[in-house]
Amino acid sequence: MKKHFKYILGTLCGFLNGLFGSGGGVVAVPMLRYLGLEPRKSHATSVAVIFFLSLLSVAVYALKGNLDYKAAISYIPWGILGAVTGALLLKKVPNSLLRRIFGAVVFISAVRILFL
Repeated sequence: MKKHFKYILGTLCGFLNGLFGSGGGVVAVPMLRYLGLEPRKSHATSVAVIFFLSLLSVAVYALKGNLDYKAAISYIPWGILGAVTGALLLKKVPNSLLRRIFGAVVFISAVRILFL
């Protein structure tokens, strides 16, 4: 069962990433938790999965002319800073707090998408 679960949810991660731009992490983290990874490893592994999905999505967006290079470049240095900070803090955040933060981010995102 878990083998097929990986295929289905992996496909869903890729679909969401392509459609929304890195939205697959919302599916990848719970999927990896279900498959037995502890929270920190689930988040870190999700980033690795989404990285490759994002590279592919960027290529497709660029080929279709849907990429604003100037806007993207202006965010990259700050994104790198945030990524390094988050990766370093991941080791220090208790799993229970990590789950709550992740849940809050997903909840706030959902409310924002639905109502704003």
